[in-house]
Amino acid sequence: MTLQTASFAQFRGPAAGFFDGFNDIGSPQLKGSVLYSEPGQEYRISGAGENIWFGEDSFSFLWKRMEGDFIIQAQLLFVGEGTDPHRKAGLMIRSGLSSGAAHVSCVVHGDGLTSLQYRKGPGMDMEELKFDTQGPNVLQLEKKGNLFTVSVAHFGELYTKSTLELKLEGALETGLFVCSHNQEVIEEAIFSNVRVMGTAPEDLTPYEGYIGSLLEVMDVETGKRQILEGAPGSWQAPNWTPDGEALIYNAGGLLYRFDLKTGMSAVLNTGFADRNNNDHVISFDGTQIAISHHTQEERQSVVYTVPLQGGTPTRVTPLSPSYLHGWSADDKYLVYCGARNGQYDVYRIPAEGGDEVQLTDHPTLDDGPEYSPDGKYIYFNSARTGTMQIWRMDPDGENQTQLTFDEYNDWFAHVSPDGKWLVFISYPPEVPAGSHPFYKRVYLRMMSVEDLKPRAIAYLYGGQGTMNVPSWSPDSKKIAFVSNGIFE
Repeated sequence: MTLQTASFAQFRGPAAGFFDGFNDIGSPQLKGSVLYSEPGQEYRISGAGENIWFGEDSFSFLWKRMEGDFIIQAQLLFVGEGTDPHRKAGLMIRSGLSSGAAHVSCVVHGDGLTSLQYRKGPGMDMEELKFDTQGPNVLQLEKKGNLFTVSVAHFGELYTKSTLELKLEGALETGLFVCSHNQEVIEEAIFSNVRVMGTAPEDLTPYEGYIGSLLEVMDVETGKRQILEGAPGSWQAPNWTPDGEALIYNAGGLLYRFDLKTGMSAVLNTGFADRNNNDHVISFDGTQIAISHHTQEERQSVVYTVPLQGGTPTRVTPLSPSYLHGWSADDKYLVYCGARNGQYDVYRIPAEGGDEVQLTDHPTLDDGPEYSPDGKYIYFNSARTGTMQIWRMDPDGENQTQLTFDEYNDWFAHVSPDGKWLVFISYPPEVPAGSHPFYKRVYLRMMSVEDLKPRAIAYLYGGQGTMNVPSWSPDSKKIAFVSNGIFE
């Protein structure tokens, strides 16, 4: 029961996956168990136990010891119809493994009842805050100082949240639990998309300090995610190669090729370009990659092209800063965000270099341009309405049309290779419209280019570097991205 890549061991304890131990709390008469499976990276927990209520608990618990501020996430599926409607499963942060320990929990019952449950001190009676949401399958529990936030959703929906202030100090057992609510019965639940991670400290300086990164792929229909590899520093913005064999990501100014068969990364030769940011895009024919490199002379981002197998970069944009985002379907043009005359707009330029053409002209930020595979449109994001929203225009800049309209700030719309879907990253309203920072609680959302109705497909701690560039698999079934956290 090991994760697929040996180097990922730096993020986990001696137990399978993220966790340190498994215990039956309160000595239920039937013993629980846990199975960890690959490649789905799922935990199947069996447990009995009388209840998690009053002054003592009896249940089965898979846990990891955490300190400071952190988040635990999971997708939950009960196994079978169940014996008692009050069987329960969910997420828990617990001050010790004794039966009467103080704790905060995200609890989903077999009959759909969902609540934030808590015990303020050892042996005290439980209390709860009930949700209107019934039977959610996406769960998150976050500790930030003395504030605990439970977030729940049905897959595809946005979170509903409830918060509680409670003082739990020191190392806390954090994990997944199952309770059958019947001493004579074992119940089971499957937990997928499990993440346990520390969050970035408030004093972390952007672009100077970094926390860990996980390179992930996800099936966009089911939402099932798989961790491929991880690092304690900043990996960003994977592209999926057109042959389906590798992912290209940036780290520390270099580009790397992650081979999907071997699980190994190797530096992609970009010659003198060793200060590359996360704006890199592969041509539709798979022969070239365009990159955004910060030159020594200008100390700003300049767009270059390089053979995909590596080589010497060729400069494309005469002016800087220029941040690449897309190739035209015929590979004749590049589109990018450029700062000119005090404002950021969308520009187009021949891939071999030449004169740039301004496609948008607005005092607020226009960014993230990307061609549709049929060449009919350029999708981009703009803050011109007060929030960052997804827009679309003709290749010559005409008919600029807004596509998303809610309170979230939407960035970097990527078009599936079959041309049917857009996937983009959504920041919450409290993040300024012109900003796409690191280390925020964000959604990846997807919508059909026909009905334009966004739905959530991933619930992440991430942001800048998560999905800045096209990252669809060639068959339009999966996407690649980076999530973040402090993993120990």
